[in-house]
Amino acid sequence: MVFNSIVFAIFIALFFPAYWLLRGRARMWLCLIASYIFYGWWDWRFLSIVAFTTVLDYSLGIFIENAEEDKAKKKRLVFISVLANLGFLGFFKYFNFFADSFVRLLTSMGMQPNWHTLHIILPIGISFYTFQSMSYTIDVFRKEIKAERDFFRYATFVSFFPQLVAGPIVRARQFLPQFQTGDKVFDWSRFIEGLAQVLWGFFKKVAIADSLAPFVDQVFSLPGNFSSMSCLIGVILYSIQIYCDFSGYSNIACGLAQMLGFDFPWNFRTPYFSKNFSEFWTRWHISLSSWLRDYLYISLGGNRGGQFMTYRNLMLTMVIGGLWHGASWTFVFWGFLHGSYLVIQRLISHPLSKIEKKLHLPIWFVSVYSIGTVYFFTCLAWIFFRAQDFSTAKQVIARIVSLEGFSWSTVLDKFLVVKAVVLILILLTAEIINNNIKNLQALAIENPVFRVAAFATLLLLVAFFGTFSANAFIYFQF
Repeated sequence: MVFNSIVFAIFIALFFPAYWLLRGRARMWLCLIASYIFYGWWDWRFLSIVAFTTVLDYSLGIFIENAEEDKAKKKRLVFISVLANLGFLGFFKYFNFFADSFVRLLTSMGMQPNWHTLHIILPIGISFYTFQSMSYTIDVFRKEIKAERDFFRYATFVSFFPQLVAGPIVRARQFLPQFQTGDKVFDWSRFIEGLAQVLWGFFKKVAIADSLAPFVDQVFSLPGNFSSMSCLIGVILYSIQIYCDFSGYSNIACGLAQMLGFDFPWNFRTPYFSKNFSEFWTRWHISLSSWLRDYLYISLGGNRGGQFMTYRNLMLTMVIGGLWHGASWTFVFWGFLHGSYLVIQRLISHPLSKIEKKLHLPIWFVSVYSIGTVYFFTCLAWIFFRAQDFSTAKQVIARIVSLEGFSWSTVLDKFLVVKAVVLILILLTAEIINNNIKNLQALAIENPVFRVAAFATLLLLVAFFGTFSANAFIYFQF
């Protein structure tokens, strides 16, 4: 079940009244049942994986806490949690990837292995809920939270439908206490603020991301058939498409949670305005980047072992983060590029700041140059993220740098590109106003006239520019 479908509209129209009419544990039961229906609508067979993950980590959390000062036993228990969660994730997501890679390696060495990979279906959202559940047992092990003793509360935390299949990755210490504060009372201002998030998310997904998708898909399917200008535009449009698609989902998820009385952490904060790559990763997919920092980078040693170890830990974290996104060497290389960016940034940041001071460069110039540089290299990495293989990525880059047909006249679908420019301008205007001038959500709550006008405008924009094909969100595949 996807947010931008008729089925979900019916689902939420039935769920919301029932949620606010019920009280106490009946409301929590409704959330749990509705979440399992939401997930099982895609393929009910994979509900067993969600249930197993829930039972396992709930039980291990209690066992870890009961072990008290027996550190060896606690380590064994948390190891079981990590091994089981990563084992499920590895089998469903990476078994064929590593098997095929091994076969290709043997073939390159002159051998002829007879291997047929399994037809394993990737359970939707498994990368998200396994990380979410696994972080709970690690936090209990670290004594950062108490083990949850109410099984159904924990089960609802793992499977809560707004963020179940594509995040944000909500941690137990953020979410479980919100179930323990008694019955939530309907709050009109929170409902309106959440609705604003939902509408904005639908605009980004249906109007922007899905409108840009056809041009991007054509360029990356046969880059050799397109001019240099078309390929460059395709890469730029993809950077906007993936941002609007994923952040749009996060907006909808956070908005739905807010309408139900819950607070989810923000997952995006205008990442393309970042002035360096460290800042980029505090603005892009924040729940994942902070998860990787807290549970992987710091566990590897962080920046505590000297410069070389810091660089090693950064590279490993980003490469694993790339592999988390998908079973392909292009994703691994995407992570490697971002790891390289972070290492290079640390190497040159001090000399660059000295040069800037000596040249007395204006602050605005440094900011614009820094933002442009980060965006350029981010787009370069996006080419490998989007391409089906390295050959396609090389073709896209080769077409762009060749400057063959680098003119507006060579662009085939000019109407779609012009439409994209209009949509991007609307997006940039709204985000600049929201971040630097006035919080649009707060204004919508404070001013009824502005609220009605803003909501009506968003609905009109979605209706006018929207592509209503119920396209799945890009991050569903991860």
